[in-house]
Amino acid sequence: MKKKLIFATGNAHKMDEIRMILKDTGLDILSMREAGVTVNAEENGKTFEENAIIKATALCSATGELALADDSGLEIDYLNKEPGIYSARYMGEDTSYRIKNANLIERLNGVPDEKRTARFVCAMAAAFPNGHIETVRGVMEGRIAYAEAGINGFGYDPIFYLPEYGCTSAELTPEDKNAISHRGQAVRIMKYRLLKLGII
Repeated sequence: MKKKLIFATGNAHKMDEIRMILKDTGLDILSMREAGVTVNAEENGKTFEENAIIKATALCSATGELALADDSGLEIDYLNKEPGIYSARYMGEDTSYRIKNANLIERLNGVPDEKRTARFVCAMAAAFPNGHIETVRGVMEGRIAYAEAGINGFGYDPIFYLPEYGCTSAELTPEDKNAISHRGQAVRIMKYRLLKLGII
């Protein structure tokens, strides 16, 4: 019988990314919805790692299974690393990313390339039924574009410009994005940790 890994998200895009990277692990990878569980953990941590741990431990407690959770966001240096851990809640959770992206571009109006530096951060936590916790972090560096571009990504991807690729992360193919993305990095590091622990 396959070991289960439940991922604390209802986001189909995230599940696609996770499954693509962990497809050869032999784990049965389920979203919370697929596992038939709802966990409303209050993300009141001060860091991406703290929020990821809060979600992973709550899900593990609710299911008794290995649980994985991430907390990710966009840090813009010129804006004192906003929106940061509030990325999903920036301007309100129900506000469309088109509006959020337009607002961030407006706030950087007149700011030159070299000061538009930004990064996507993904902290990932694994919570084990025995109480053990592992955390890892992935980072993708770039800068904020002057306009949205691309249809492959989601969230802030259309305004996150990657100078070495000459495009936004929303203009990359899903495969190329997974190879360099903050979440892709975090999942691969976590995969290695699970391998070392003999979980996979």
